[in-house]
Amino acid sequence: MPDRVVTRFAPSPTGFLHIGGARTALFNWLYAKANGGKMLLRVEDTDRKRSTDEATDAIFDGLKWLGIDWDGDALSQFSRAAHHRDIALQLLKSGEAYYCYSSTDELEQLRKEAREQSAPMHYPWRERDPSLAPHDAKPVIRLKTPLEGSTIVNDLVQGDVSFNNKDLDDMVLLRSDGSATYMHAVVVDDHDMGITHIIRGDDHLTNAARQILLYKALGWEVPVMVHIPLIHGSDGAKLSKRHGALGVDAYRAMGFLPQAMKNYLVRLGWSHGDDEIISLEQMIEWFDIDAIGKGASQFDFKKLEYINGVYIKASDNSELLTQLLANARYLEEATHLVEPISNYHSNLLEKAIGLSKEKVKTLNELALATGFVFSQRPIKLDEKANKFLDVEARAVLAELLPYLKNITQWNAEALSEVVREYCESKELKLGKIAQPIRCAVAGTPSAPGVFEVMELFGAKETIARIADVALPD
Repeated sequence: MPDRVVTRFAPSPTGFLHIGGARTALFNWLYAKANGGKMLLRVEDTDRKRSTDEATDAIFDGLKWLGIDWDGDALSQFSRAAHHRDIALQLLKSGEAYYCYSSTDELEQLRKEAREQSAPMHYPWRERDPSLAPHDAKPVIRLKTPLEGSTIVNDLVQGDVSFNNKDLDDMVLLRSDGSATYMHAVVVDDHDMGITHIIRGDDHLTNAARQILLYKALGWEVPVMVHIPLIHGSDGAKLSKRHGALGVDAYRAMGFLPQAMKNYLVRLGWSHGDDEIISLEQMIEWFDIDAIGKGASQFDFKKLEYINGVYIKASDNSELLTQLLANARYLEEATHLVEPISNYHSNLLEKAIGLSKEKVKTLNELALATGFVFSQRPIKLDEKANKFLDVEARAVLAELLPYLKNITQWNAEALSEVVREYCESKELKLGKIAQPIRCAVAGTPSAPGVFEVMELFGAKETIARIADVALPD
């Protein structure tokens, strides 16, 4: 084990930070934190046609929203292109690499023959004199892979995985235009950044074998390898958009809390006994590679919703208000609020949050559940509210108004007592009047407890709203 742990997250900026990448970043971050080390960030932007500044910014934003920070400045892989070329030329000079002038068609024919004969691929330019190269041909630089023996990936999750060298191709280090391939740049950058542990998806396991050969050719120490199983959908198939393989930004837009996302992601492939709800402090204290399973984890959207609901219920009202305001642009789009959240009276909204948070699973649901505080007189009643406010109900509300005006202490307990006494005197069931009150005050029958809503709006506003419905001009 190295003296100090240094991990890295190395996304390609070709799109948003997707859910699998977010988990990889979290595992790297937690392992570094748990061991007093550091996590570095490298943007693998050598594919200039697909890499964009917008995607890079989206990845940074996704990590920041999740609360995953990194040490130092993010490194651009493309900025190191000259160094990558120098290392490839160094391998060429030491005899560990060679110029290959074979055309695409020639290589495909050689691969076909190798498959038909169940023989290893033969690269003729390993031995061919470069002076025999075709006129004006632009060569690539390939690594000389051993033709015999095997390469073993000593992986902390997968165990020792052996690959026959004859099945590993002479990978390209430099393309014909002089640019480094992903396989070459990754090894050079990981070495130069002092990476001690490479934690990534197990779809890179074969890459690990080829990269180990490059480490050995350069005489460099191989980092500790940790290949974590991929995330599958609930049906066991590879995770796709239909399972929830969306960008982190999409989950934020759906109203998930960052702390809940971290809790859910850490349990995808890692466990600590039967613990489901795990605080950040516990994650950092408990996280260890030994607890990562070998089997693929399954993405379960309902479980994510459940965990998010637990975090919403446990959050302070003021904290949820902050989250709502921070997510305002997403929530206003998702819930079609008439008025921007940031424009409304925050004290009233915070109280409404306290009344509503027990029954919701996302911030979007919370925004909808508290949307009644955005209503203004005269209240625009929704279709369901109108059904409860028929002629008979409006007459009952008109009779109730004098009782409400005589209340000296306007709170939910006093309101409940007065309304119940009124119902008894009129031989009415509470339900006969509770829904009409709720609809008249909040504009919807789906608002929280009727007496709590009345207390929230206060005596003057509540009485005025009921009067608007019971005693229209």
